Amino acid sequence: MSVELPLWRAISSFRVLALCYALLRYFDSYLEFLHPVAGWIYLGALTLWTLASTRAFSGPQRCTWYVLTTDLTLVVTGIVMSGMIDDPSRISHGAPTLPTIWAAGTVLGFAGRGGWRWAAAAGSVIGVANILGHGGATGDNLHNIVLLMVAGCAIGYVIELARASEATLTRALQVEAANRERERLSRDIHDGVLQVLALVQRRGTEAPAGGADLTELGRLAGEQERALRALMSGGPLPEQRAPEQPQDLRTLLTPYTDERVTVSAPGTPVPLPGRTAGELAAAVGAAVDNVRRHAGPGARAWILVEDEPEAVTVSIRDDGPGFAPGRLGEAERAGRLGVSQSIRGRLLDLGGTAELYSAPGEGVEVELRVPRTASGAPAGLL
Repeated sequence: MSVELPLWRAISSFRVLALCYALLRYFDSYLEFLHPVAGWIYLGALTLWTLASTRAFSGPQRCTWYVLTTDLTLVVTGIVMSGMIDDPSRISHGAPTLPTIWAAGTVLGFAGRGGWRWAAAAGSVIGVANILGHGGATGDNLHNIVLLMVAGCAIGYVIELARASEATLTRALQVEAANRERERLSRDIHDGVLQVLALVQRRGTEAPAGGADLTELGRLAGEQERALRALMSGGPLPEQRAPEQPQDLRTLLTPYTDERVTVSAPGTPVPLPGRTAGELAAAVGAAVDNVRRHAGPGARAWILVEDEPEAVTVSIRDDGPGFAPGRLGEAERAGRLGVSQSIRGRLLDLGGTAELYSAPGEGVEVELRVPRTASGAPAGLL
């Protein structure tokens, strides 16, 4: 909801309350006017206009310049009429005009529509009308004009700040959404295209002498891999994927089982929302792929699924050589995003956590934890 809408509701309510005040003031003193019937006619028209324009003052889109101009015309007319139909002795003693404080609602309307400058302009017009048409430049008149100008300009300035803050927040949310979607795209590219290109490049460079075609293919694959890594930080974004039906996490992890990978899961289904299960399984796949690529040809891995009431935890542990502290940071700076995007990025998007433990010679353990109430909002990342 717009941050300025409550201010507009307050302005709309003020106009109605100010109208009631103007009617009560006139009812209390109309017999002292020289032409009381003219005053009732004016207040009748003011009542009809206030009720008819209440909806228009509910927001800046409906409160057009035509509505505000009509409002200002009614105020000026009421002030000028007050000097014509009231007793001169009453005016000289500071009697209020017919619209009284209803005039402030007009200035507030200009403040909401155009900011403090338009509020100052509307207040100036009303001030001139008071001086020329009702009582002159008296102390009471000048005091009321100053209060009207200060209130209008202050509200106008506040509304301008609210709009600027709302615009800044909107831009920040758009940038955050774009970055999150770009990270999702980066994970998809890393888990698919980049790995295939890297494999083609390795096979091309390992080709025997005379395999010129394979060598060239490997060179081209390497170029495309580097180009895609650069694109991952600024490429066009696809449409968001629609959520899927709930899935049993066990069925998504079973395909990772082979002679080097063991999957241990509960005997009962581990249901998760479709997108959550798919992203968690993909993160597990990225961890398993890292084991196969970096832990050595003889390394084994164990996947353990724990189904808890509040969360689902998946641990991936291997008996490889492990890695030294700071190795992940070096890989990320080099554009290899297997851990930062395919694992940590996915869990962050799911509102979960990803923890990695390793030391040289002690293998690697990856613990992925997703709360069952995950809605895509970040909950933390260690």
